[in-house]
Amino acid sequence: MPKLCMPKKPVAPNSHKKLYASCAGLVLICLAIILYVFVLHHNPASAQEYPVKGFDVSHHQGDIQWKQIPPKSYQFVYLKATEGGDFKDRKFQDYWLQARENGLMVGAYHFYRLCRDGEVQAQNFIETVPNKIDALPPVIDLEYDSNCINTYTKEQLLKEIQVMHDRLYQHYGKQPIFYISKSFYNIILAREFSKTPLWVREYQGKPDLKGNPKWLFWQHTNQGQIKGIPKEVDLNVFNGDQYDWISFLEKNNIYTQKSIENLPKK
Repeated sequence: MPKLCMPKKPVAPNSHKKLYASCAGLVLICLAIILYVFVLHHNPASAQEYPVKGFDVSHHQGDIQWKQIPPKSYQFVYLKATEGGDFKDRKFQDYWLQARENGLMVGAYHFYRLCRDGEVQAQNFIETVPNKIDALPPVIDLEYDSNCINTYTKEQLLKEIQVMHDRLYQHYGKQPIFYISKSFYNIILAREFSKTPLWVREYQGKPDLKGNPKWLFWQHTNQGQIKGIPKEVDLNVFNGDQYDWISFLEKNNIYTQKSIENLPKK
């Protein structure tokens, strides 16, 4: 039976506009997904490769319900203790006692001010942080500060940092750790303090520093969510497996049975 040739119905101009709008919408959705995965989400997938996890907090996190934080999910926490020559975090003492009672391995950090002398800052930290044999090594937080970076020459900065480093090492008997931003390390610390472990802040992927030094801790996001903490929190991982973690604790004379019990199972 012969087919009838029916005239094609003309396409309305509005149909093209709707098609273009739909395509544009799909493109925007794809761009949003890419932005979230590669930029905003701070690359958590690679951080999941590391079984030993922790977090760090200051008074900005508010009233923390420490008993709600499962010690098997987070093995360690660092608390802000001091800043510069005289600032003491108002939540430090409470956090210190409660975190230890909850079974976490606990350490303290100092936010270093490039404008202040190393000796003064070391004394501020020592007056604030108890010298406990089962505490994690002290941390000196070193970050680029445009207001202070030109107060001293690079050589003078390194000298003052060395003063604080040595004072903490002498007082606590443990090798201090440097928490560093990529910019500060590359400008000031590259090829310096080769024996000092590094805790790297890097949100766009694994740590990538000049000279490719080995790192100890990696802060991979500042937008973490932990039950019991009302605000977003920095999340960190330890560079190694469970046995490396135990070895690290033993090296710092803080090996405990509790730390083994709280390790995640393979």
